[in-house]
Amino acid sequence: MTKKSALVWALAGACAAPLALALTPADANAQTVVQQYQPAGVLSLNAQASAEVPQDVVDITLFFEQEASDPSSLTGTLNQHADQALQKAKGVAGVTARTGAFSIYPSTDRDGRISAWRGRTEIVLESHDFAAASKLAGQLSSIMQVGNVQFSLSPEAQRAAEQKLTGQAIASFRQQATAAAQAFGYSGYSIREVNVGHGGVPPRPVMMMSMRADGNSAKAAAPVPVEGGTSTVTVSVSGSVQMK
Repeated sequence: MTKKSALVWALAGACAAPLALALTPADANAQTVVQQYQPAGVLSLNAQASAEVPQDVVDITLFFEQEASDPSSLTGTLNQHADQALQKAKGVAGVTARTGAFSIYPSTDRDGRISAWRGRTEIVLESHDFAAASKLAGQLSSIMQVGNVQFSLSPEAQRAAEQKLTGQAIASFRQQATAAAQAFGYSGYSIREVNVGHGGVPPRPVMMMSMRADGNSAKAAAPVPVEGGTSTVTVSVSGSVQMK
């Protein structure tokens, strides 16, 4: 072998050796990643805590409907009734009155021509004081009719219930983790990840019979019968633990 050939082979060998050494750390990292994504002794759990919480807010919807020959005069009549009811409700402590839905639409005859205009306006009474809202709705029945009553939880009551239930759900999660770890032969566990979620049942509207003025002032001013129910508040805790 000539001196030139020997020099070429020596250089080739020197280049190949670092390349082989350079691949070794990459192979080790790949093995480490595979091991990290194949953990042993991981347990997924889910716990819940629920309670029936008394609804503390009432919404009473009052409405007035009318028919007229033109939309302009109909709009004026509807606004007059709504404004009158709102003004009367302003002086009642503990009750909030606001405008609700408002609509005007035409009625047609057999030939498709507009024969009249119909309209509807609403106001909503909202209060934590069921008795005050009920009394006011009865007083306003000479101006507007009672449409429906809906009960719900206030944000404050919702948060208070969720705070109490969160502690109960977390305690249940920990009890499950401890019992499962012991059953599988482990002495304890550590939390890998955990999620806390809140949920509830939406309020259901209570349909009421319409109350109309009939000339009897005592009957017209009678309070609207209202009685709230309960809402289900639920807190869930889910996640995974590493048994050890």
